[in-house]
Amino acid sequence: MTTEYSGSGDLGRTLELLWHGKGQPTRGPKPGLTLERIVVTAVELANREGLPALSMRRVATQLGVGTMTLYRYVPGKGELLDLMLDHVNGPGEDLQAHRGKDWRTSMEFVAQGSWALYTGNPWLLQVSQVRPVLGPKSMAGLEFALSALQDVPLTGQEKIGLLVALDAYIVGAARTHVLQQEAAAHTGLSDEEFWTAQVPYLERAMETGEYPHIAALPDDAFSMSGEDVMRYGLRSLLDGFQKLIESRES
Repeated sequence: MTTEYSGSGDLGRTLELLWHGKGQPTRGPKPGLTLERIVVTAVELANREGLPALSMRRVATQLGVGTMTLYRYVPGKGELLDLMLDHVNGPGEDLQAHRGKDWRTSMEFVAQGSWALYTGNPWLLQVSQVRPVLGPKSMAGLEFALSALQDVPLTGQEKIGLLVALDAYIVGAARTHVLQQEAAAHTGLSDEEFWTAQVPYLERAMETGEYPHIAALPDDAFSMSGEDVMRYGLRSLLDGFQKLIESRES
């Protein structure tokens, strides 16, 4: 599912834009055009039409400027993608209300925010962020998460391990959820049509007695929503970390 990679542009120029930004050139560009507006427009385009539609030309068209005008602000698509990633990876507006909460409540807040991020911006699931270019917004999110873990008896490596495990789980759950939502559009079959076509074969399979555990499942066994499944797994994952923390405290 990965089609793009973070850090694929000029790293130095990307970092300069992330941390110092860029003012409006004195000549040429359309009045009112800013780096922030370019990034927001690019995110909107990716959300609306998918990551393959993202290009400097398409973003420029959306902004009503020439493509060369865009290059006065952003060197290229690689740098633009990293700006987009930092823009959406920032902590939510309700961050302040969650400061000072216990570590588990904070981790649930972080996980819910990540779920909303990935399901609300499906193009993110197509970007490999194994080498993230850290900007101010993504750093603010990491700072919040670590502040919530400051008093737990875990080493620095273990705290980062907890956050990585949490993010990996949410990314996987979100990817499955998004793919399920997109399946009907890609295949032309609704969920009901897809499963109805399989019913006669599954019924005959159950009659053979070769699948007793599947046959014993209640009718609602597969009825959990993607978010319900995510919450169930999240609770179990945090239960495991809680046992580890409690064992260190005793």
